[in-house]
Amino acid sequence: MRENKRDIITLREFDKEEILYILHSALKISQESEPLLKSHIISTLFFEPSTRTRTSFQTAALRLGASVNGFDSSSGISVQKGENFSDTIRMMEYYSDCLVIRSPHDGAAKLASTLSSKPVINAGDGVNQHPSQTLLDLYTILEEKQTLENLEIACVGDLKNGRTVHSLIEALKHFSPKLYFIAPESLQIPQKYLEKLDNLKISYELHSEFESTLENYDVLYMTRVQKERFDSEVEYEKVAHSFQLTKENIVGKCKSDMMILHPLPRIEEIARDLDDTPHAFYFKQAGNGIPIRKAMLALVLGKYSKLEAKNSDVVEINTDFKCHNARCISNVKTEYVAHRAIIKSGNKQCFFCEK
Repeated sequence: MRENKRDIITLREFDKEEILYILHSALKISQESEPLLKSHIISTLFFEPSTRTRTSFQTAALRLGASVNGFDSSSGISVQKGENFSDTIRMMEYYSDCLVIRSPHDGAAKLASTLSSKPVINAGDGVNQHPSQTLLDLYTILEEKQTLENLEIACVGDLKNGRTVHSLIEALKHFSPKLYFIAPESLQIPQKYLEKLDNLKISYELHSEFESTLENYDVLYMTRVQKERFDSEVEYEKVAHSFQLTKENIVGKCKSDMMILHPLPRIEEIARDLDDTPHAFYFKQAGNGIPIRKAMLALVLGKYSKLEAKNSDVVEINTDFKCHNARCISNVKTEYVAHRAIIKSGNKQCFFCEK
């Protein structure tokens, strides 16, 4: 790993000024047509399916003049022959200037960043983090509201498995929000995020329905129940139909300028009759993936003012620590990963998935 490179793995690593710098860089880059990444090659390595994230990263790279290689699932690549994630990363860095990675395993992008001398961007790792989605969410809110400060934001749906919500919390903590977490008990936001908000004295409420607090929201961030994260169809069906936003239960019952966001794809949680209302921003939100991801690529490759490398965590390697998260990349037997712990206030967390 090259020590002075800057990866984008989690927004926990970015302070408020850096987040705003990325957002303003995206605005600037959206107004330019210069091929900043001409002669560069971007690898989009997607070990699980994606539509918006993969194609928007590819489009962003192409519009910046770069070439693109990679794959869109684990099918048809050497992983099917038994090649592990680590070897794939070590090999692909020779074919690329920047690796954009999505994996079903928590902590996979962090592992990749320790293996690659090229910048790594996390395009979603299991149920853990999704920083590029959060940056485009903030960009969309900032465009419309002209501020990110002191907003009341509701996160609705699958908050346990929704990496988009987990990343959003990491970013919003800088902007003094009031947060509402709306979910069935089995899908509520994990306790570690509530503890983080408590430590920061950020106000939040937990609810099982949105109707009683709807009139307070500046932004309603809807998420789908993630079927692929459930162990059985039976368990999924218990919560699959928990919420649906419709014209009838939204329009006239919320602030006139309330925004509805959704990372997409939607299944049935947002009715089609909301698409043509002033509250629907989810397609514009998806479109904003282009300027944000253009900015991310340009920044990690040093084409704008370079983001400084950070490494403030105290790390122990080959200790008796073992990650308890079954989804973590460090617990995939074929990876042969040496367990690492981050030491924070005397407590140990997994270096890869931070759990």
